[in-house]
Amino acid sequence: MTITFITGANKGLGRETARRLVDLGHTVLVGARDTEQGERTAAALGARFVRIDVTDDASVAAAARDVADREGVVDVLVNNAGIHGPSGDAAALTGADALAVFDVNVAGVVRTTTAFLPLLRRSADPVVINVSSGTGSLAHTHDPARPESSVVVPLYTASKAALTMLTTQYAKALPDVRVNAADPGYTATDLNGHSGPQTVTEGTDAVVGLATEPPGSGSGRFVDRSGEIAWS
Repeated sequence: MTITFITGANKGLGRETARRLVDLGHTVLVGARDTEQGERTAAALGARFVRIDVTDDASVAAAARDVADREGVVDVLVNNAGIHGPSGDAAALTGADALAVFDVNVAGVVRTTTAFLPLLRRSADPVVINVSSGTGSLAHTHDPARPESSVVVPLYTASKAALTMLTTQYAKALPDVRVNAADPGYTATDLNGHSGPQTVTEGTDAVVGLATEPPGSGSGRFVDRSGEIAWS
């Protein structure tokens, strides 16, 4: 049975990913900061809650120990936790704003991946999926025909650009682990005030696809619900 750990899984895309993978037979571990919401979500989905705050080294280490003691292995790690950050006047952005966004969206992925790598390496087919965004693509944001070109959220988009590069570097540095990035697309979630045209089910198609594809499917890819995206 595939054991899948998902960060930020108590709501939105993370919750829907958890729901779909439970339905597909995965043993899902719902990772979240909020214990009450996390336990409620896990109970509703038939999953197990594991508390994790991806901005806290001790919390991430404790989560990895919890899984090591209970399941002993992780087959799929979904780095889903993320924050939007400020979207107002770019002239008002601060260094503290930038550090807060990158702490979750980039450093949080590094913390979690490092802590869970020993558990992933116990799997016959270890997979890491980083939930990125087309708004971090230079090509997408410079193409006036695409909706990403009208998005002006400097810190979020910069953090997702960093995450896609981090994914390619992990794919090269960890040849024994399949590491890919997923672009959910513009999906209605709390992150955007539920303004996206896609449902959360549509928004999780790419992640679920990567989590369920067969061994040998390839590493270092950027995928949306329509297929592979060029790295640019």
